[in-house]
Amino acid sequence: MKLVAGLVVSVALFGGAHVLYDGKSPSTAVETASSSTYRLTANGDEAACAVQRGAPVSDGLSRLEIAPDCRKLMPGIERVRFWREQADGSVAFSENGVDPIVTFGIADGDGYESYAPAAPLLALNSDSQ
Repeated sequence: MKLVAGLVVSVALFGGAHVLYDGKSPSTAVETASSSTYRLTANGDEAACAVQRGAPVSDGLSRLEIAPDCRKLMPGIERVRFWREQADGSVAFSENGVDPIVTFGIADGDGYESYAPAAPLLALNSDSQ
C-alpha cells in the first residue's frame, strides 16, 4: 500500500512540474523570462536611461544593452555588455562578463541599488511598473 501511495505522489509531482513549466525544463522557463527592460537613475535624479537585459549567455550571465544617454549618469557605463547575477541576488554589469564596472544589491522594495563604486548611487528598477 505504501508503494502505491508513493507512486501516486511521484506522478502528481511530475505532472505538477510539467504543467508549471509548460513542458519545458525549469532552466529553459527561467531563461525565457529573463529578458527585461529597466530604468537606471542616479542619486534619485530625474535623469534616467534605459537598460535592456537580453538573452542568457551562460548560467547567471546575460547580454546587456545600455542606452547611449546612460553615460550622463555614470561615465564609462556605456561600455558594459553583460549582466551577471550572483548567488546572493546581487547583479554586476561588466564589459567582459567578469570584471564589474558597477555592482547592484537588492534594494528595499522592488529593484536594485548600486554599492560599488560608492558614487554615483544608481538605482535600477523594472520598467514594467
